[in-house]
Amino acid sequence: MEQHHWVQQIQSGDPVAFRKFYEAYANGAIRTASAITRNRELAKDAVQETFIRVFRQIGSYDPALPFDPWFYRILTNECLRLMDKETLLVKVEPANLEDNPTLAEESFDQLSNLYDVIQSLDNHHRIPLILKYVKGFSEKEIAGILNVNQNTLKSRLFKARKQLKLRLDLPGEEDVTR
Repeated sequence: MEQHHWVQQIQSGDPVAFRKFYEAYANGAIRTASAITRNRELAKDAVQETFIRVFRQIGSYDPALPFDPWFYRILTNECLRLMDKETLLVKVEPANLEDNPTLAEESFDQLSNLYDVIQSLDNHHRIPLILKYVKGFSEKEIAGILNVNQNTLKSRLFKARKQLKLRLDLPGEEDVTR
């Protein structure tokens, strides 16, 4: 596995391996951080800090565990830390993500309403949704990333889906637990 190989090389201090790792993870990290922070510049700062932390802390990473949850835990924590810091300085206005070419995809227009509703949720409900449905992490991995137990995470996901259903005014008796 290429990722495992990178980690070993990075742990041994190989700058070329770190560069390859950066190139493979940077765009996904920016998209995820943008979704979490709702601010492109804050997202860039969070991603930069994340890569610095990964470089400094790669020695503490346990290769027996999956790498992505470890990486995204650092990224999520950096996003939350910078958002807290930014909140102390100035209220963050939601970014106009429709005009952001890096987030544009063919289906973006179709999903923009859903995306706007997700972005309107509070952090406790929005971030787990992003990690589960955008990044594809399992509930166990997300619980680890957010440092909460799985039942707390399941409750947050349930409430988030329920809020989405209400805000999107979805008809019917759909099961919101999936």
